[in-house]
Amino acid sequence: MAKDGPNWEGLLKWSLSHADGTAPQRHLSDEDRKWFMEAMQAHSIDVIKRMKEITQVMQTPEQVLEAQGVTPADIEDMLDELQEHVESIDMANDLHSIGGLVPLLGYLKNSHANIRAKAADVVTTIVQNNPRSQQLVMEANGLESLLNNFTSDPDIDVRTKALGAISSLIRHNKPGIAAFRLANGYAALRDALSSESVKFQRKALNLIHYLLHEIHSDFLVVNDLGFPRIMMHLASSEDAGVREAALQGLLELAHYKTEETSSSLLAEDVKMKQLLEDRIKDFSLMSPEDLGAAKEERQLVDSLWSAYYDEPSSLREKGLLALPGEDAPPPDVASKHFEPPLRAWAANREPNKASEPEKKEAPLLLGPAAPAESAQVQTSISRETQEDVSDAPS
Repeated sequence: MAKDGPNWEGLLKWSLSHADGTAPQRHLSDEDRKWFMEAMQAHSIDVIKRMKEITQVMQTPEQVLEAQGVTPADIEDMLDELQEHVESIDMANDLHSIGGLVPLLGYLKNSHANIRAKAADVVTTIVQNNPRSQQLVMEANGLESLLNNFTSDPDIDVRTKALGAISSLIRHNKPGIAAFRLANGYAALRDALSSESVKFQRKALNLIHYLLHEIHSDFLVVNDLGFPRIMMHLASSEDAGVREAALQGLLELAHYKTEETSSSLLAEDVKMKQLLEDRIKDFSLMSPEDLGAAKEERQLVDSLWSAYYDEPSSLREKGLLALPGEDAPPPDVASKHFEPPLRAWAANREPNKASEPEKKEAPLLLGPAAPAESAQVQTSISRETQEDVSDAPS
């Protein structure tokens, strides 16, 4: 029985026989062109059409879907597919045009935690580095739903995903930042730092760092809410990511000390000194491999010590700040193997033999000559990459 779908094996053989570099290029016959296009179109997907179908499902009441045998796992798979489609900025913006954005935001209130979390994941992809979609989500009150999940959802994964979506939504978005601050967002971030989830803590610390970098005056709010004390506690976390993010936050706070806050910082001075001394002691006991992995943390500890005490830390004296070879360029192991033949010939040529006749070498041919007419290359807009980029401060 013949298999359904295009003959991919035949297509592969045809492609290899016509583009293996051993024969000059030739124009396709009408018959070959038709066969090729039919084979490709048989396996192509109309993304807009598929997004419209997904939108129709999202618009269907949950009870109706359950009656038709659609399970929560099916909805999660559908949202996974939608997330792949909206990786393109154009497709992300088109989701609103076809009526899919509002029902997607509605899934943030779904009765199943996994669907709420996945919907927030899709929103993160849609708004990341996309001012137009950020505006559309704000206008559809998406921030309100995300804030509600971030602050009060009983599922920690839902809260974490919602925080990730908020971080992407308000980044480089002044109206979004203003709305987050007015919604008492800093108090919610303080509560997130008290969570037992290190992933939740990391996302909260990264957003705090970004906000302080954008609005220096918020240092007073953060200080009044007791963030320095919480960050010092997290700087001793067993999770390296949490430690680094907490130290980075403390360093950001140290840059914006004022007369109004000096007294509160001085009150924590003894604890800060003990914290940094303990970290330096830990570094001195680490293996070379662990020290290499803690490079950023070592630099943060030294910078914090200098910011608070106006002197270099003992990491410098102990030779633990910059390990041998850390700042040196990687060894050149490739140039002698991949050096252009002409450059290698010129470098090895002796000056006193410049006038002697040279034996001509046959040129190295890597493939057929390029065609005279240049081909047009169509580019598409794509995303920057993660989960922890979206979270990292710019």
